[in-house]
Amino acid sequence: MLHRRVIGVCAAAVATGALALTGLPGTAAADPAASTAQEAGAPSVSPGLSSVPPGLLKAMRRDLGLTADQARGRLVNESRAGATAGALRSALGGDFAGAWVKGEEAETLTVATTDPSDVSRITAKGARAEVVAHSLAELEAAKAALDRAARRSATTAAPVWYVDVRTNSVVVHASEPAKARAFVAAAGVGRAPVRVVESAEQPRPLYDLRGGDAYYMGSGGRCSVGFPVTKGTQQGFATAGHCGRTGTSVSGHNQVALGTFQGSSFPGNDYAWVAANSSWTATPYVKTSSGTVQVAGSTQAAVGASVCRSGSTTGWHCGTIQQHNTSVTYPEGTITGVTRTSVCAEPGDSGGAYISGSQAQGVTSGGSGNCRTGGTTYHQPINEILQVYGLTLKTVGGGPDPDPTDPPGEEPGGTWAAGTVYRAGDQVTYGGASYRCLQAHQAQPGWEPPNTPALWQRV
Repeated sequence: MLHRRVIGVCAAAVATGALALTGLPGTAAADPAASTAQEAGAPSVSPGLSSVPPGLLKAMRRDLGLTADQARGRLVNESRAGATAGALRSALGGDFAGAWVKGEEAETLTVATTDPSDVSRITAKGARAEVVAHSLAELEAAKAALDRAARRSATTAAPVWYVDVRTNSVVVHASEPAKARAFVAAAGVGRAPVRVVESAEQPRPLYDLRGGDAYYMGSGGRCSVGFPVTKGTQQGFATAGHCGRTGTSVSGHNQVALGTFQGSSFPGNDYAWVAANSSWTATPYVKTSSGTVQVAGSTQAAVGASVCRSGSTTGWHCGTIQQHNTSVTYPEGTITGVTRTSVCAEPGDSGGAYISGSQAQGVTSGGSGNCRTGGTTYHQPINEILQVYGLTLKTVGGGPDPDPTDPPGEEPGGTWAAGTVYRAGDQVTYGGASYRCLQAHQAQPGWEPPNTPALWQRV
């Protein structure tokens, strides 16, 4: 086991051990576009909208309830509306009071003004005109006064305020309206209309989970995120078992509460998973020294293949896979079934992600040496963790979901199922045929046996 204090870190060549970082030496469990608007039947696009990514159309159809053509039409109309509104804002000057679009395809642009003589200028541009009492500049000045008041004495009773051009007012959301009105009065807003709206909204920061980021255990130690995962609607990440026991609370790289260990095994194995709270979102990324890499699956790489590791102490380092199914003995006991690599690591890197190309390989367990003189490390294979806890790896891979506008096809049937972890030699049926797994992986949509000859062989 490697131990290092969170502060006052000292460097030394070390013997084989688990790579967590702890402030308590001696603790056993932790270390200190393809689619475009020029397609047949699609509306022509404006100059700034020459291509529509398929993923964007898919999300608009799912979240806005639009067809593909309606989504394309909306994007075109919104682009045109933005240009028209910008030109009118410049032309109307201090009279301008905001602009907004309306309709399923954003087909109606409304531009507000404080001067009735501007109406003809607005309608000449094809927009609907609305005459209001307050200019956008007045409303923004009122909001700025609230901003200044919040810097002096913010209140969670009024967590949100904004300029609402459609009602020509400044709106304050409040869980306690009386306190919100006191907040508005203290701001000295003036004549601009401020509306207090009762609301149960309680905003919170949202943070991403990425492989290689630091997290901190309740006992004071530090480890690294392995791979973000989901279990049904629950989000979280896989990591090393020696970093924490079931029930251990953790905070994220920013010291904000993150979640708790839901399962942990060490020694014998060295794996665990942490369920995140609602402030954190699992992403299909691993942190590198210059950005991130995408995780597309968990196909096990061959001996001799390159593999890279991300950890919160030493960052991003690469080497090769030397052996699979290795047993290694730490002071706490023997770990079996890990993969041996030539990648270096140091205390605090424990739990971090090993990835080969775009394929997740495992989470850092332990090793020897350091990242100045080199060393040997061991990782717990990710597919075993997914299988044991019933987790789904967060990936960018896999094929698209079925298009709801496509005609229904014949269900292929069989025993193959997306989300299942398959080992080499496993057999499934799909579409009336039998297939043998060639490489360990977690099945993804679009990776059906007939489509992935690198993973499945028909028998």
